[in-house]
Amino acid sequence: MIDEILEDANERMGKSLESLQTAFAKIRTGRANPALLDAVTVEYYGSPTPLNQVASITVEDARTLAISPWEKPLIPEIEKAILKSDIGITPVSTGDVIRVPLPPLTEENRKDLARLAKQEAENGRIAIRNIRRDAIADVRELVKEKEATEDEARRAEERVQGFTDSRVAEVDAALAAKEADLLEI
Repeated sequence: MIDEILEDANERMGKSLESLQTAFAKIRTGRANPALLDAVTVEYYGSPTPLNQVASITVEDARTLAISPWEKPLIPEIEKAILKSDIGITPVSTGDVIRVPLPPLTEENRKDLARLAKQEAENGRIAIRNIRRDAIADVRELVKEKEATEDEARRAEERVQGFTDSRVAEVDAALAAKEADLLEI
């Protein structure tokens, strides 16, 4: 029973880390990255559809994304969807392809994005600590119900703390990499 709690906690912490990586991918750096457009949805036959399901998104050069819709009538819809999103970029249509030039980041923009990255990292740490708290509470509940001994509970709590420490270290490393990427000129 304790092993199941530990396995579940470790798995949930891993998912929190994956969620953080996804959030970091959406934070714009100076380079073009197709993940910037992951949050954009396009009205496609009456239903909102993720952009990457109605078009191919490629990196044309270091500061330009190219979007090739699979159906030509979608071009105006895609342009509207990108403009409506809070990404802060303007698409340029050339007939068959939509180009999204990414303007260079100013120093102020870089600092704001670094602040946003720190906030996302803190949210990831909080999620990991909440998972630790839940796992320890579950282990203590087992002791209370006499399904585990005090020694087993103490060892399980130490293992949960070890998982937590390693995942928080991974969050810190991911944040350091993202900040370096953002502040690089």
